[in-house]
Amino acid sequence: MTVTGKEKFKKGENYIITCNHKSMMDVPLSSPGIPGANKTIAKMELSKIPMFGVVYSRGSVLVDRNSDNSRKDAFNKMKWTLEKGMHMCVYPEGTRNKTGNPLKSFQDGAFRLAIQTGKPVMPAVIFNTEKVWPADKSFYMMPHAVSLHFLDPVYIQPGDTAESLKQKIYKIMENFILENRLKWDY
Repeated sequence: MTVTGKEKFKKGENYIITCNHKSMMDVPLSSPGIPGANKTIAKMELSKIPMFGVVYSRGSVLVDRNSDNSRKDAFNKMKWTLEKGMHMCVYPEGTRNKTGNPLKSFQDGAFRLAIQTGKPVMPAVIFNTEKVWPADKSFYMMPHAVSLHFLDPVYIQPGDTAESLKQKIYKIMENFILENRLKWDY
């Protein structure tokens, strides 16, 4: 696994990290790549997967996406995570991208979190995890080189809204994928 951009993490700051999502391997590979303590958001169902369930249960904010109460509780837990000085990793596509597009449309949660907390957003792009564990196969893993790239953090500016921040981060990540996928897609 190759990781680039760790130097972009400033000592004493914590971030909302937004990663693209192509595979079930994204969380177990991205979380250890993030310098410092961090949690990720994950759907409740993942806690039931053999072996991975323990990892998801301990290192994630779990959410039942069909429950308004669970979503509100998860949002408060993400705020608490940031208040405690940890990074919060969110996959704003909401679910794995099985399309041929660089990214699926983004959900609002990460960007509402950034506006409400004032924490900067650090976009991150992962390449090749779908080759390790393709979306159409269960309990299949194939060794393959993967890479995680932390991009420049985006600080909240006066006048930013969750929507404007979402569009800005989407464009940054999409451009990075389009400009670098041939280099990193081995």
